[in-house]
Amino acid sequence: MKMFQQFWNDENGFVVSTELVLIATVLVLGMIVGLTTLRDQVIAELADVAAAFSNSNQSYSFSGITGHSSSTSGSIFTDNLDFCDQDTITAGQDNHCINIIAAEAEG
Repeated sequence: MKMFQQFWNDENGFVVSTELVLIATVLVLGMIVGLTTLRDQVIAELADVAAAFSNSNQSYSFSGITGHSSSTSGSIFTDNLDFCDQDTITAGQDNHCINIIAAEAEG
C-alpha cells in the first residue's frame, strides 16, 4: 500500500512529458501550416517577378540631337519577339516557356 501511495504522489516526469508532447505537437502543426503559407507566398512572388521579366520591353529610341556646331543622327532598336513570346507560339508547337498558374485559394 505504501508503494502504491508513493506512485500516486510521484509527479516526476509523466505529467510533464505528456504536457511537453502536447505542446510540441501543437507547435509542429502550427509550423507546418505557417511554412506551407510561406511557401505559397514565395512561389506567388517569384511568379510575379517572372511575369515582370517576361513583359519587359527592351526597345529604345532617341531622335537626332543638334548642338552649336555638331549634330548626331537618331537611333532606334526594336525588341524582336523571342521564342517564348505569345505571338510566336503556334498550334502544335512545343511551348518551352514558363507558364504562370495562379494558385487556387484553399477553402
